[in-house]
Parts: sequence; C-alpha cells; structure tokens
Amino acid sequence: MSKAIHQRGLDSVCCDRTMNKPDSTNLDLRPSPLKLTTTSAARTKNPPRAPTNPANFSGDLAGAHDAVRSVPAPPRSSKPGHRRTVSAGAPLIYSGGSSNTSPNLSPGGNIFPAGKSPKPVALPTRGPSRPDVLGSGAVNYGRGSIVRGGGGAKHGNSTNGCCDAEELKRLGNEFYRNGNFVDALAMYDRAVAASPGNAACRSNRAAALTALGRLGEAAKECDEAVSLDPGYARAHKRLASLYLRFGQVENSQLHLSLSGLKVDQYEEQTLMFLKKHLNRCEDARKVGDWKGVLRESEAAIAVGADFSPLLVACKAEAYLKLHLFEDAESTLSNIPKVEGCPLAYSQTKFFGMLGEAYVPFVSAQVEMALGRFETAVAAAEKASLLDHSNVEVARIVNTVKMVARARSRGNDLFSSGKFSQACSAYGEGLKYDCFNYVLYCNRAICWSKLGLWEQSVQDCNQALLIQPNYTKALFRRAASNAKLERWAEVVKDYETLRCELPEDSEVAEFLRQAKLALEKSREAVYATKFGVEVEEILALDKFKAAIASAGVSVVHFKVASNELCEEISPFVNTLCVRYPSVKFIRVDVEECLSIAKAENIRIVPTFKIYKNGVKVKEMIRPIHQLLEDSVRKNSSL
Repeated sequence: MSKAIHQRGLDSVCCDRTMNKPDSTNLDLRPSPLKLTTTSAARTKNPPRAPTNPANFSGDLAGAHDAVRSVPAPPRSSKPGHRRTVSAGAPLIYSGGSSNTSPNLSPGGNIFPAGKSPKPVALPTRGPSRPDVLGSGAVNYGRGSIVRGGGGAKHGNSTNGCCDAEELKRLGNEFYRNGNFVDALAMYDRAVAASPGNAACRSNRAAALTALGRLGEAAKECDEAVSLDPGYARAHKRLASLYLRFGQVENSQLHLSLSGLKVDQYEEQTLMFLKKHLNRCEDARKVGDWKGVLRESEAAIAVGADFSPLLVACKAEAYLKLHLFEDAESTLSNIPKVEGCPLAYSQTKFFGMLGEAYVPFVSAQVEMALGRFETAVAAAEKASLLDHSNVEVARIVNTVKMVARARSRGNDLFSSGKFSQACSAYGEGLKYDCFNYVLYCNRAICWSKLGLWEQSVQDCNQALLIQPNYTKALFRRAASNAKLERWAEVVKDYETLRCELPEDSEVAEFLRQAKLALEKSREAVYATKFGVEVEEILALDKFKAAIASAGVSVVHFKVASNELCEEISPFVNTLCVRYPSVKFIRVDVEECLSIAKAENIRIVPTFKIYKNGVKVKEMIRPIHQLLEDSVRKNSSL
C-alpha cells in the first residue's frame, strides 16, 4: 500500500508496504555532485546501507495523491555520508529519495535512516517547515522517468548533469517550502538547464511560476512536461487547473482526462458552472443583452476563471455597449497578462473568433469610442492579423478605418476653414459609428462656425446623450445657447462644468456672466409683461423734464463698456419691478455728454435720487443693499 506525502504546495513521496511504519534499515543514497560542508561528527557516521526491498518514489509540490511503483534498487554509494536521489512519476515538486518503508523525512523531503537527524548542509530555509501529510497513494501519477546513473544520456545529458539537476531541484524545493518562490524558480531554472529532458524539473518550475503569477509560462512548462512524459498525471492536473483559471473549459477537461485521475466532485462542479456561465454570456451577446453579458462574465470569473483575459475583455465590451466608457477603459487596462502560453491556449475559440484576437478586437472599439483613432486602427489591424477570416473582426476593422479616415478628413477641412465640407466629412464617419460622441462634437463646432446655432446644439445634445459630462460638448452647447439667448440652459451647462472643473477660473467667470444675463432677461421679461421698465434718456431737455416731474425719480448714470455698470444694471431692473411707483431712468454718459456735464458726472456708476424735482440723494458705486435702502426710504416718504 503506497502513501503520498502531501503538504500545501509540496509533496515528497515514498513507497510504504508496511502500513507506513518507520524502517530502521539504512538507505544507500546517491552521491551529490555539490560539495556540501559537514561537521566532523557527521563524517564519522557509518555509511548508509541499501534497503532490502527498495522502491521507486516521486516527490512533487501541491499533490494530493502520488503513487509509486517498484524499481530495481540503486547500487550502494561508495562514499559514506552522501545521499542518492532518484526521479520518477509526476508529482508536483520532486524531492528525491525512496524506500519500501517510510523512513524519517527532512523538512525538504529527503529521506534519512530511522532515528537519525541530518545536519543542515545546504542553503538555509527562511521559515519553519510544515509537517508532511501522507496521501492515500491510491492512484497512479504517471510512468515516472527515473533519473539514474546514465539516464540523462537519452536527452543528451551526462550522468553528472542529472545529479546536478536533482540537487538543484532539491534546493529549489527547500526554497519553495518556505515561500521563497523567486529563489526556488532560480534553482528550477538551473535544474532545467542541466537536464532539459527532466519532466519533473519542468513541473516544479511551473509550480514556482504559478506562485509568482506568471501563469502563461507555467502552462508552457506543464505542456513541455507532458510532452516529455505523456503519462505525467501531476503535470496534466496542474495544466487543467491553469486552463480553468484561463476560462478554457475544453482544455481543462482534456487534461483532466489525460491525467487518468478521477475528477473529484468540486472540480466537476466548477467546470460545469463555468461552462454554464460562458454559454449564457455568449447567448446574451448574440441578442445584444449587454447587461446579461456583464453579469455572466463576472459570474464566470467568480467561479474560478480569475485569470482570463478574454472574460475581462468581455466585461469591457459590455461596458462599452452600455456607454460606460470610463468603466470600459478601466477594465481593459486591468486585463491579466498571459505570456508564453502553449499553442492550445491561443487556438481556443471565443465567441467564434480565435481567443488571442478578441482582446485587440475589443480594444479597437474602446479606443475608437474614446477618440483615439490611430490606436484603434492599430488594435483592429492586430485583431485581423490574428484572425483574418472572422467576419466580426473584419467588420470592426472596416468600421474603425472608415471612421478614422472621416475624422482625419474632417479635421483637415476644418483647419482649412471649409466648415461646410467638414460637417459632411464628420457626417460620413457617423454613418459607420452612430454612437461616436467625438464626431458629433466636432460637427457641432462646424455648425457654430457657420452660425447654425440650433444644429450645433442638437449635435451637442447627441454627444452628451452618449457621453454625459463630456466637457467639450458642454462648452460648445453653452456657447451656442448663449447665441440663442437661452440663458437658463447656459447657466445649467456652466454649473455642470463648474463641478467637473472646480479650479477653472474661466468657467467660473462664464458662469457669473451667464447668471447676470439670466437675471437681466427675466427682469426684462417681467417689466415688459407688466409695463414696467427702466427709461433710457439721451437728450438734456428730456432729462430735465423727467426729474422735474412729481414723485420720486432714480437716475442711473452709466457707461456701456464699464464692468461695474453692467454688473449693477440687472439689479436696477429688479428695483424697477419691486418699486413700481418710482421712476427709474438710465443715462449713458458717453452717448449724452451734455447730461453728464450738466450733472457733473465723473465716476460711474453714479446714482441720483430726485423727489418732486429736488435732488435728495447721490451715491457713487453703491452696493446693492445701500441702493435699495435709499430707494425704499425715499419712496415711502
């Protein structure tokens, strides 16, 4: 009965035919090619003896069930104190050492005579070792290529190179056990270089790459391992797990079946749920249910496909179609980097196209929507190069190129002052992409240059319907509405821009002017409606007659170009409405110098209050409250 030594991320396997009871038989271990330093006490120990019934073993990382088959016993070492390691099977991390009983194990998985404790002779570990847990050993983990004296010759390696690989692998295992994956990978790299035909070394290297998040390279190493040893169950199992994380159900199922192992219930359910969500995602995409696509792609990622560039790109495409452009761009920038994958990875179909073409396919659409047309063309051409026969890819390539061409032509015509032709060019681009808010805004500017303010506002409305808070469209719409004197709409747009650009002083000034214009227009409308308005006087005789009449008269001396005068004029209109019994007069001193000279006006704005022809109050640049208080006081007398 075989038992597999299992621990999280690490296996050391030995054959135990006596119910895993420790055996006091000393082991004859292969000499290590590395020079290891030992104490004098260690050198005086008796050399280990070969076991009477040796068996092949394999050690691998993160394995749950590793099995062993009997092999001829290795010859006794001629050098006492040296350990001999052999390679077999397809465990996850290969450790070395074998016996027909269960001897004591070091933290690194090496086997020592019963009751003996080795002294550390190699690289130090970086933390406490984890206790090994014996597996069931109930299944066969592959044929196992045993690396012995001349085994490396098959792959062009010397016996010495094989010994080097085994020792480097052992050191890598030590680093891996203690979570030092970078140094573990360095050891496995050297082991693979020393023995490139050693499937166990490549499988161990895949474990370290996986721990470091380099999943594409890990899959490539597993693929190499199963190419060297098609019966290597642990490498198939790991490859199946990686393909699951990539979201490739068929490839995962294939390697699970090739492993020859029974698929446990959890694995079976995970693959079933993943396949269900992928099918639902594809069905939703066919009918344009982009909320469904987003929901199912997120569910597939949550099930276990957490390292799938295709599913993340699918989310980005769904955000794009829902006009959530910032979310689409953000999602696309967080696509996992899967590099160096096996050929089977790139040949997998996704929504009918080759998987590796799907990411640039989505990227081209997102870049075009954001107005980055050159980048969009490059991404579309890349998708076409990867899958030139796919109809959907060909359609996007054509659309992106036509829209980019229309935009470029429109820009050239605009720069040349040919605004009408530029409008037509942008319109051609919109025929290919009716949701391109950049083209709508560009055409709106052309309409405004032609004085067609209403068309400009309409195109800005379209752009903002697709991309709310698009600042360029808000600026353009506000300017066009100002020409149409729709001050309430202008104020609304500038208030939105103020929230988007709180530090922009120009926006703040535009907002202030728009509010003044709105207040002025409202007061003018009110005054016209009720027959109340400020009287404009340009002649001296009319002015004298007006202030000589009975009642209270308030005269506002102003200059049209003066900022303070323009700022207070709307408030004068307001007072005119509030105090209908008071006559309000406005005099532009630049247009009527005779009145300004007669009244000795030197500073504007100046206000004078007359009652029954007698001046009762004069104010220079008064604040609003002082002006209103003076009007109210004199009107009540």
